Amino acid sequence: MISRRIIRTKVLQILYAYYSSEEKSINNTEKELFFCIQKTYDLYHHLLALVIEIANYAEKRIEIKRNKHQPTHEDLHPNTKFVNNLFIRQLRENRQLNVYLEQKKLSWINHPELIKELYLLMMDSEIYQHYVQNDNLSYLDDRKFIEKLFSKVILVSEELYQVLEEQSIYWNDDVDFVISVIVKTIKKFNELSESDQSLMPLYKDQEDRDFAKELLRKAIINHDELHGLIKVHSSNWDVERIAFMDILMMQLAITEFLYFSTIPTKVTMNEYIEISKFYSTEKSRNFINGILDKTLKDLKKDGKVVKSGRGLVGES
Repeated sequence: MISRRIIRTKVLQILYAYYSSEEKSINNTEKELFFCIQKTYDLYHHLLALVIEIANYAEKRIEIKRNKHQPTHEDLHPNTKFVNNLFIRQLRENRQLNVYLEQKKLSWINHPELIKELYLLMMDSEIYQHYVQNDNLSYLDDRKFIEKLFSKVILVSEELYQVLEEQSIYWNDDVDFVISVIVKTIKKFNELSESDQSLMPLYKDQEDRDFAKELLRKAIINHDELHGLIKVHSSNWDVERIAFMDILMMQLAITEFLYFSTIPTKVTMNEYIEISKFYSTEKSRNFINGILDKTLKDLKKDGKVVKSGRGLVGES
């Protein structure tokens, strides 16, 4: 589930905290990194449970209207397409989701106003009107609607971001990425999926987990060398006046150039340029790109960039 770009972003954030803190414990910083990554996985399960809560709220609304003293015809004959959504039924029964939510004590019970707000946003949305007015009762229609509910309603809810910020300092920056993973998860389900249908694993493989650990450690341990390279290749700039986050992004990129033989330098360059779009100005992005390009050329010239296997892709 956790992509290499998210790993790089998390390492960048933790590295910033490390240098901003008086405590300089690599072991504690590493623990903080993996805790931060685990919180992203918590959010993945937490948001999956959110659509179940919206459906539960919708069902309660239907029952309340049915039991009114003088129910209308519409109250007695509501559209139940959403509350009977086949994909939501699968989520309710999914063992992995239920076990994880129980183990981590993740619940929306203390946020009824958010559930109500999301329900109302859904009801007013075009995707909902199109969904309930369509007479088709197919599993595919149900699944596609939940995909759209996440990407067009839940993702843009300001109240959701406020609630998440109250629950965890780690979550707000992750919502967009996590919902993209949830959409991929939804597509893995089919009409025959049962309660043992697997969700996304935290890491694609052990190699990704090792990458997170080694990137952080090598960036810290080799700080003086990396900072020296940045200083040499930004000779026309006062390093002390370069944005600290820009320096850290360059520090991580050069770490990958030097110490990760299987990662192509082109991949590294592209990844940190993309990350810089969220953490730097456009002027800074161009600066980072220029410094990294000069540094890489000199490192290659000096024979210090040694790539192998997949790392040879695109190298010259």
